[in-house]
Amino acid sequence: MTAQPSQSLHQTRILFDQRVPMRDGVVLSADVYLPVSNEADTPERWPAILSRTPYLKANATILAQGRWFAERGYAYVVQDVRGRGDSEGIFSPYFNEGRDGYDSIEWIATQPWCDGNVGTTGGSYLGRIQWLTALEQPPHLRAMVVAVPPSDPFVETPTGLPSPMHLCWMHFTSGHQLQLMEAVEWERVYEHLPLLTMDEETGRGVIPRWREEIAHAQLDDYWKPICYQDKFSQLTVPTLHISGWYDDEQVGTPLNFARITTQAPTEDARRSQRLLMGPWGHNINSTAKLGEIDFGSAALIDLRGEQLAWFDRWLKQNNTGERAEEPVAPARIFIMGENAWRDEQEWPLARTQWTRYYLRSSGMANSRFGDGALAQETPAAAEPADHYRYDPARPTPFITEATSSQIGGPDDYAAVQRRDDLLVFQTEPLEREIEVTGPISVELYASSSAPDTDFMAMLLDVWPGGFAQRLCDGMVRARFREGMDQPSLITPGEVYRYTIDCWNTAHLFRTGHRIAVQIASAAFPKYDRNLNTGAALGVTSEFVVAEQTIYHDEAHPSALILPVIPRA
Repeated sequence: MTAQPSQSLHQTRILFDQRVPMRDGVVLSADVYLPVSNEADTPERWPAILSRTPYLKANATILAQGRWFAERGYAYVVQDVRGRGDSEGIFSPYFNEGRDGYDSIEWIATQPWCDGNVGTTGGSYLGRIQWLTALEQPPHLRAMVVAVPPSDPFVETPTGLPSPMHLCWMHFTSGHQLQLMEAVEWERVYEHLPLLTMDEETGRGVIPRWREEIAHAQLDDYWKPICYQDKFSQLTVPTLHISGWYDDEQVGTPLNFARITTQAPTEDARRSQRLLMGPWGHNINSTAKLGEIDFGSAALIDLRGEQLAWFDRWLKQNNTGERAEEPVAPARIFIMGENAWRDEQEWPLARTQWTRYYLRSSGMANSRFGDGALAQETPAAAEPADHYRYDPARPTPFITEATSSQIGGPDDYAAVQRRDDLLVFQTEPLEREIEVTGPISVELYASSSAPDTDFMAMLLDVWPGGFAQRLCDGMVRARFREGMDQPSLITPGEVYRYTIDCWNTAHLFRTGHRIAVQIASAAFPKYDRNLNTGAALGVTSEFVVAEQTIYHDEAHPSALILPVIPRA
């Protein structure tokens, strides 16, 4: 059951291109949607909702949203961020957003149409900059709705480098106007080496920010001003956290919720958080079907109603948007496979049974036709290792559309798994249903002939007919095995233990299905190709083939670690 939106009570008037001064003299442009009451004696001061965007404020979607909130008693303010649309300045993604967000909120609070209560909303870029703004502690910020926010640098792409597909986004947001993604042949662009000069292949010439990011190919002082995920002990803002299991930036939302509900400085702050995770991609709540997977009629919800209930609670101090029969649970998640919503009290779930599925084989786990198995029994003392060759000239593909609008989904990897440059380990067909809900990880014991290389892990649901549905995945770059701020090369031939964060899922594996994990050394173009030389990242074109060895014996118990949820 979802919160029900209030009925439309007001008409709307719009104040276009309101000029909002920042502390350094740069002026940003905002459109303001104001309620016009049907009652003559209604006061003309309203709580306000701010959305700050690099994607331009003048479009039909924002027009509809602005009117919708204004009709329900809110001043809705949408602003072009610095250097975009009608705003002055130079667009430097994220670096000015905390201060600009603070100044914008405090400007709103002083306007004659605002009652001093300000909330913020938005997704993706608009989500992450809300966290950066909250860290600035604007006095009039009362609540946030943060959807699909990117994480800190290198949490999503722990390679030290921007994803090749990030260049597509940089092209899209170049200059003051939106650029046409489809005008560029992205598959050809992504093939270019070195990564440093890939920007030239777009036809835009040099993109300074692209090259600046490559110059800082580890977590150093350059990145610290736009980090927020290590600072939840400083935050008390009530926040509705929203994402989807197939959001290509999904990892941040459950992580943010888990950290703020345990690290916020007060009990009230920890209790004023809510998590909402659906069966969606980055464009949340827009379709019940992703690729070949239909998540059913329950997949789409009244998301605006959920947001309205949140703002009513924290900006209007009224709980009428909450469900009357019981308090709203801190977390509401969609269980894929079962295709049903469920309320929970925390994330990860307290009743989780962390279960190891050990990688097993007789040394022939290459491709889906190999003998790779997953078993809860620990491996034998001298079980043979598996081997594969990783060639950067022919990297293992990651299935995705070419643009960065949505990277991956519940795609079928059966065809990809015909390749010998990956290993597949899977259970026997399940004799009972198994629910896996929570963070997924792989502990991998591996050696390489190279001084630096990558290891990828992907969790899949293999259907009885052979459809190999991707659920989630992750990777580790060998030089960053001890942290993104501590790069060090590996010794060729030496065995290392790697921990691979494969993000999160909530999925019911049905009877007759198999749980599978895929191990490879590339997921291109989601991540840049490791060239296996140990050279400085992103600036060279030379590469070598790496001979990879995956161990799974008693001394090296490589395992997929699943959060299994007991079911009645």
